[in-house]
Amino acid sequence: MSLSAKIMEDLKTAMRAKDTVALEALRAIKSEILLAQTATGSKEEISADDEIKLLQKLVKTRKDSAKIFAEQNRLDLAEPELAQIAVIEKFLPEQLSEAEVEAVIAKIIVETGATGIASMGKVMGLAAAQLGGTAEGKTISTIVKKLLV
Repeated sequence: MSLSAKIMEDLKTAMRAKDTVALEALRAIKSEILLAQTATGSKEEISADDEIKLLQKLVKTRKDSAKIFAEQNRLDLAEPELAQIAVIEKFLPEQLSEAEVEAVIAKIIVETGATGIASMGKVMGLAAAQLGGTAEGKTISTIVKKLLV
Protein backbone atom coordinates (compact mmCIF):
# COMPACT_ATOMS: atom_id res chain seq x y z
CA MET A 1 0.00 0.00 0.00
CA SER A 2 1.41 3.38 -0.98
CA LEU A 3 1.96 6.21 1.46
CA SER A 4 -0.88 8.21 -0.11
CA ALA A 5 -3.32 5.35 0.43
CA LYS A 6 -2.19 4.88 4.05
CA ILE A 7 -2.58 8.60 4.68
CA MET A 8 -6.10 8.62 3.25
CA GLU A 9 -7.11 5.67 5.44
CA ASP A 10 -5.67 7.28 8.56
CA LEU A 11 -7.25 10.61 7.61
CA LYS A 12 -10.69 8.98 7.50
CA THR A 13 -10.06 7.29 10.84
CA ALA A 14 -8.92 10.58 12.42
CA MET A 15 -12.00 12.36 11.07
CA ARG A 16 -14.30 9.74 12.57
CA ALA A 17 -12.45 9.97 15.89
CA LYS A 18 -12.41 13.79 15.72
CA ASP A 19 -8.66 13.70 16.43
CA THR A 20 -7.63 17.25 15.47
CA VAL A 21 -3.89 16.76 16.05
CA ALA A 22 -3.73 13.68 13.84
CA LEU A 23 -5.90 15.41 11.22
CA GLU A 24 -3.55 18.38 11.09
CA ALA A 25 -0.46 16.18 10.73
CA LEU A 26 -2.04 13.92 8.11
CA ARG A 27 -3.30 16.86 6.08
CA ALA A 28 0.20 18.33 6.15
CA ILE A 29 1.63 15.06 4.82
CA LYS A 30 -1.03 14.86 2.11
CA SER A 31 -0.35 18.46 1.11
CA GLU A 32 3.41 17.86 0.85
CA ILE A 33 2.84 14.74 -1.26
CA LEU A 34 0.61 16.66 -3.65
CA LEU A 35 3.14 19.48 -3.87
CA ALA A 36 5.93 17.00 -4.61
CA GLN A 37 3.86 15.31 -7.30
CA THR A 38 2.94 18.56 -9.02
CA ALA A 39 6.52 19.86 -8.77
CA THR A 40 7.66 17.07 -11.07
CA GLY A 41 4.95 18.01 -13.55
CA SER A 42 3.16 14.70 -13.38
CA LYS A 43 0.47 13.08 -11.30
CA GLU A 44 2.53 9.93 -10.81
CA GLU A 45 3.38 8.53 -7.41
CA ILE A 46 6.60 9.82 -5.92
CA SER A 47 9.31 7.30 -5.07
CA ALA A 48 9.58 5.68 -1.65
CA ASP A 49 12.89 7.49 -1.02
CA ASP A 50 11.27 10.83 -1.79
CA GLU A 51 8.38 9.98 0.54
CA ILE A 52 10.80 9.26 3.38
CA LYS A 53 12.71 12.51 2.75
CA LEU A 54 9.42 14.39 2.71
CA LEU A 55 8.34 12.87 6.04
CA GLN A 56 11.74 13.56 7.60
CA LYS A 57 11.47 17.18 6.49
CA LEU A 58 8.05 17.48 8.14
CA VAL A 59 9.37 15.98 11.39
CA LYS A 60 12.42 18.27 11.37
CA THR A 61 10.26 21.35 10.81
CA ARG A 62 8.02 20.43 13.73
CA LYS A 63 10.98 19.65 16.01
CA ASP A 64 12.49 23.04 15.22
CA SER A 65 9.16 24.77 15.89
CA ALA A 66 8.62 22.91 19.16
CA LYS A 67 12.15 23.82 20.30
CA ILE A 68 11.56 27.51 19.57
CA PHE A 69 8.17 27.45 21.31
CA ALA A 70 9.68 25.72 24.35
CA GLU A 71 12.50 28.29 24.54
CA GLN A 72 9.89 31.03 24.56
CA ASN A 73 7.88 29.27 27.31
CA ARG A 74 4.98 28.64 24.92
CA LEU A 75 4.28 25.03 25.87
CA ASP A 76 0.70 25.48 24.63
CA LEU A 77 2.16 25.74 21.11
CA ALA A 78 4.99 23.23 21.55
CA GLU A 79 2.79 20.33 22.67
CA PRO A 80 0.71 20.09 19.45
CA GLU A 81 3.93 20.14 17.41
CA LEU A 82 5.33 17.23 19.44
CA ALA A 83 2.04 15.34 19.09
CA GLN A 84 2.16 15.82 15.31
CA ILE A 85 5.72 14.48 15.25
CA ALA A 86 4.45 11.24 16.83
CA VAL A 87 1.77 10.93 14.13
CA ILE A 88 4.21 11.56 11.27
CA GLU A 89 6.89 9.21 12.66
CA LYS A 90 4.45 6.29 12.38
CA PHE A 91 5.04 6.42 8.61
CA LEU A 92 8.85 6.52 8.84
CA PRO A 93 11.07 3.43 9.05
CA GLU A 94 12.39 2.66 12.53
CA GLN A 95 15.24 5.01 13.40
CA LEU A 96 18.66 3.57 14.26
CA SER A 97 20.35 4.40 17.55
CA GLU A 98 23.45 6.61 17.56
CA ALA A 99 25.64 3.57 18.29
CA GLU A 100 24.25 1.72 15.25
CA VAL A 101 24.74 4.79 13.04
CA GLU A 102 28.28 5.19 14.35
CA ALA A 103 29.07 1.55 13.52
CA VAL A 104 27.84 1.96 9.93
CA ILE A 105 29.79 5.20 9.46
CA ALA A 106 32.95 3.68 10.95
CA LYS A 107 32.63 0.82 8.45
CA ILE A 108 32.23 3.30 5.57
CA ILE A 109 35.33 5.22 6.72
CA VAL A 110 37.39 2.02 6.85
CA GLU A 111 36.15 0.85 3.42
CA THR A 112 36.88 4.19 1.72
CA GLY A 113 40.10 4.87 3.60
CA ALA A 114 38.86 8.35 4.44
CA THR A 115 41.04 10.44 6.72
CA GLY A 116 40.60 13.97 7.98
CA ILE A 117 37.76 16.41 7.62
CA ALA A 118 38.51 16.86 3.89
CA SER A 119 36.88 13.45 3.26
CA MET A 120 33.67 14.44 5.01
CA GLY A 121 31.67 15.03 1.80
CA LYS A 122 32.57 11.63 0.40
CA VAL A 123 31.67 9.84 3.65
CA MET A 124 28.47 11.88 4.11
CA GLY A 125 27.28 10.97 0.61
CA LEU A 126 27.83 7.26 1.15
CA ALA A 127 26.37 7.35 4.67
CA ALA A 128 23.28 9.26 3.58
CA ALA A 129 22.70 6.75 0.78
CA GLN A 130 23.17 3.76 3.05
CA LEU A 131 21.27 5.09 6.06
CA GLY A 132 18.58 6.94 4.10
CA GLY A 133 15.45 7.22 6.18
CA THR A 134 16.80 5.42 9.22
CA ALA A 135 18.82 8.31 10.65
CA GLU A 136 18.57 12.09 10.61
CA GLY A 137 21.09 13.99 8.52
CA LYS A 138 22.16 16.04 11.53
CA THR A 139 22.98 12.88 13.49
CA ILE A 140 24.94 11.45 10.57
CA SER A 141 26.87 14.72 10.14
CA THR A 142 27.75 14.94 13.83
CA ILE A 143 29.04 11.37 13.94
CA VAL A 144 31.04 11.75 10.71
CA LYS A 145 32.72 14.88 12.09
CA LYS A 146 33.50 13.10 15.34
CA LEU A 147 35.04 10.09 13.61
CA LEU A 148 37.03 12.02 11.00
CA VAL A 149 38.67 14.52 13.33
